[in-house]
Formats: sequence, structure tokens, C-alpha cells
Amino acid sequence: MTQNFWKDKYPDGIASEIDPDRYPNVQAVLKESCKRFADKIAFSNLGQTLTYQELYTLSGQFAAYLQNHTDLKPGDRIAIQLPNVLQYPVAIFGAMRAGLIVVNTNPLYTAREMQHQFKDAGVLALVCLANMAHLAEQVLPNTEIRHVIITEVGDLLPPLKRLLVNSVVRYVKKMVPAYHLPRAIKFTDALAQGHKEVVVDALPASDDVAVLQYTGGTTGIAKGAMLTHRNLLANMLQCQVLMACNMQEGREIVIAPLPLYHIYAFTFHCMAMMLLGNHNVLITNPRDLPAMIKDLSKWKFTGFVGLNTLFVALCNNEHFRALDFSALKVTLSGGMALQHAAADRWKEITGCGICEGYGMTETSPVVSVNPIQHCRLGTIGIPVPSTDCKVVDDDGVAQPFGTPGELCVKGPQVMKGYWNRPEATAEVLSPDGWLRTGDIAVIESDGYIRIVDRKKDMILVSGFNVYPNELEDVLAQLPGVLQCAAIGVPDDKAGEQIKVFVVPKPGTSLTTEQVLKHMHDNLTGYKRPKYVEFRDSLPTTNVGKILRRELRDQELKKLSA
Repeated sequence: MTQNFWKDKYPDGIASEIDPDRYPNVQAVLKESCKRFADKIAFSNLGQTLTYQELYTLSGQFAAYLQNHTDLKPGDRIAIQLPNVLQYPVAIFGAMRAGLIVVNTNPLYTAREMQHQFKDAGVLALVCLANMAHLAEQVLPNTEIRHVIITEVGDLLPPLKRLLVNSVVRYVKKMVPAYHLPRAIKFTDALAQGHKEVVVDALPASDDVAVLQYTGGTTGIAKGAMLTHRNLLANMLQCQVLMACNMQEGREIVIAPLPLYHIYAFTFHCMAMMLLGNHNVLITNPRDLPAMIKDLSKWKFTGFVGLNTLFVALCNNEHFRALDFSALKVTLSGGMALQHAAADRWKEITGCGICEGYGMTETSPVVSVNPIQHCRLGTIGIPVPSTDCKVVDDDGVAQPFGTPGELCVKGPQVMKGYWNRPEATAEVLSPDGWLRTGDIAVIESDGYIRIVDRKKDMILVSGFNVYPNELEDVLAQLPGVLQCAAIGVPDDKAGEQIKVFVVPKPGTSLTTEQVLKHMHDNLTGYKRPKYVEFRDSLPTTNVGKILRRELRDQELKKLSA
């Protein structure tokens, strides 16, 4: 396929190209939007709102603190380890305005996972929630981090409500384990110190890295995808074009239940919605459905961004079904395959169809999406503007319409490469800019794309990539394990769940409980196996490589029997 092929595939009113050089950097968009939409709500959470002007003021205070009260300089890395709270966008944009590279970090990470990411990225500063400060205390001695800013859930709420919320979290729910970080500073104190200073906004070049977003890529242990300012700007402009016919600037209220540290939610809510001046309702804990539904009931929301498991859970809740959906006009799905049954039920209940898209961390993330005007279930739609797609065979030869092959992507949103991993970059990114996704797809003659299989052994749990290599490395550290393997098995709710196979060492005795506890202690929630099976041996190749595909085939046969 070529760019010309896609030009006539877009519905009327949607441009086939964008100008990725329209803005020099993300800061320019932030400044423009916060001026244009100054009095509009940018984010709300726990009953508190933050206007675009307030976002600009607070992010400036945080940037001024970083510039005047630390030794950090432009290009240094700062890890942001927060759930969906108002402090997240303040910290993100403040760090960018100070010229720092943001390293998004899952707040549910174990100490081992945190340490890997912080060391690999060379992180020098950390913003984290008090709830996981005890883990930060464990890993700091093994990292280069020298600045720690700690915040509590309610820190940007009005004083009395802040005291109440933070006290309940700390003393009633006991969600803040004891920690000792004498050199850390409170987020509120950092803002107060920055308030006394003048911020000098950094002016990074468009090709400078803005975010290090960690992923397993198409293989192996987590790597940092270098997403430049131009990458992020391109993707937010691509989203803007596709939503222009359905979302009005400064008038939409969009529900944000997916974690902002995940590239899907990060780009959509912090980047694309900023460009449009719209309101994002941050859901701190989407697993708490009653609390989430209570939040939803307060707003005449017009947009909802989710994934299959969340759609299913909500549609099965009677209180959700009783909400007023009269204003809802856009529902977007990504992160994992959308099931037909889930999409049908959502439309039946809300009256709004779901548009499925496709992306990956390495593409900032959006590659393709179903246009709202012409949504086709079972496909990932057509490429976003200024994006080429093709499918190739194992030799790299482009395949004709209707023939499966590995999906390759080229566009201004494709990453610069993996941080400090030129060999890994060369494996997936060609010199002329084509990214190999590792997914097997079919491109139809009308331009719509279907994902039919995954080339690699990646497991997809509720939209999160899980890589067997990491699981097996952790499991192999358990005394008594001789061989092990991890695969994904079908699951109605999560898409896939993890199953591990263990061959115990001769003369040793292992239990399922021991395996699960070991994995629980070393892996974040979505990476933990649900099933354990002990075997005398595992299928291998002639050179001893474990055949995960054969294990998957065996499991599928059991399910179909």
C-alpha cells in the first residue's frame, strides 16, 4: 500500500493528512489551549475541577520548583508514578515545561519492576503517591534518583476535603504503608516553593524525546520507547482530525477510566483532549464500580474511552444501566480486541456504538481507528491521517489485499527508537521508517484492517501487554523450579489470563500456593498467573527451546473438547 491508496478511504470532511510540524513542541499546544480555553474545565476528580488556566498556573509552579530547587536540567528523566488524580497532569506538564523527559510508571509496580525501569531510564527524580513510597524507599539505593516528590490522593482538593480524604486513605483504609524518606518533599510544598519563582519554559526541538514509555515492544523485557514531541503532536493532530465531525472544541465531557500512565489514555486525555479544550473526568479506581458509577451520574458525559473488559463489567451492573446516556455520542475502544457481544450490549444500553481502534506504544499509540461515520465491528478501521500500513510475509514482501501478513506501519507518530537499545530498534524499525508491529493482519480492498493473530508470544490481559520471558525469569528464581513456561489462555472477561507450567526439580515438592505467592510478590497484578499446572516435562525443540505454541494448542484442544 502507499499513502495515495488511503487518500480516498476517509469519509467526507476528514482530511487524509496532517501537518506534524504545525507546533514546535507539546508546550506550545499547552500554552495555546490554556489561553483559548482558560475558563473551561480541563480535568475533574473526586468532586474537584481544574480549569485550563489553573492547569497552566499549577504546572508552571511545579516547573519553577524543578528549575529553581533541584539540579535537574533539560533532558533529564523524571518518573511520574501516579494513578488518575489531578496531580498527574500538573506533574506531567510541569515536567515538560521544565524540559524534562517524562517516564510514565505504573503505580502498581512491584519494587523489582520499579527498579528495572528507573535504572534503565537513568531516572533522576520521582513523583509518586504516598501509597507506594515504601517501595520507592526500597529501590532508591539501587538507582540514580536524587529527588523525590510525594503526593497524597487529595492534595489538590480544597483544604478541609483534602484533610478528610487523605486521613481516610491513610488511617481508615490504611492504604499508606509506613516509609522513611527524609529527603523527600511534599507535592504541595513543591508547588508552594515554585509559586515564589518565575518559570522559564523550555523550548525543546520537535525531534527531542518528550516521553519514555516502557513496553515489551514486540519481544522481551520492558524497553523505553522514545516518543518525541513531534510523535505526540502528530498523534494528537491525527485524533483531532478523526473526531472533528463529532466532538466540538471546549464542549465535550469525556470519561477517563483508563490509567493515564498507559499510552492509550495518556495521548487521548492529556494530549488530544488538551488540543480540543475538552473536559476529562478522571476515574481514580475503575475497579470500584459503585464509586465510578456515582461519578458518572454527576455528568452529562458525551464521550467514553474504555476497553472490552470495562464495557462488559459496566453493562452487567444495574446501576450503570440506569444512568442517563442521552448526551453520549462517542465511545472509543482500544488496548485489546473488542468482542461483538460487548459492543452490541453497550449500544443496546447506551444507544451509542463503539468505535474500535488499534495502536501500540511505539506508535504514540494510534495507528488506525474506525471512523464514527462508518464503523465496522471486527476491524480496527483505517489508518489515521498521514499514516501508511502494509502487511508483509516473513521475507518482508508486501502481500495483496485479503492475504494475512505482519502489519507494518509508517507515519510521523512512529517512535524514534528504543532507549539505549539500537539492536532492538533495528529489529523492528527499518531505515526508511517502517515499524514491524508483530501482529498478523489482513488489509481489505476498501482499506479496513483486521487483526487475525499475534506473531509473537505476547499475552494480552485486559489491554496490558504481558511478556512470557519476564514471567519465566521471575518464576525460575523460585527454589525448586527446573523448567517453566507462561502462556495466555482465553478468558471471557480479560481477553486472556496467564497460565504457567512448572517442572519441579527432582526430589523437590512445590505447591500451587507457593508459585502464586512468589509471582504475587514479584509482579504487578495483571502479570500474575491465574492458573498453575505441574508437569514432568515441557515440549521443546531439538535445541531445548520450550514450545509455547504447542502448550497453547494443547490448552485450546482442552477447551474445545
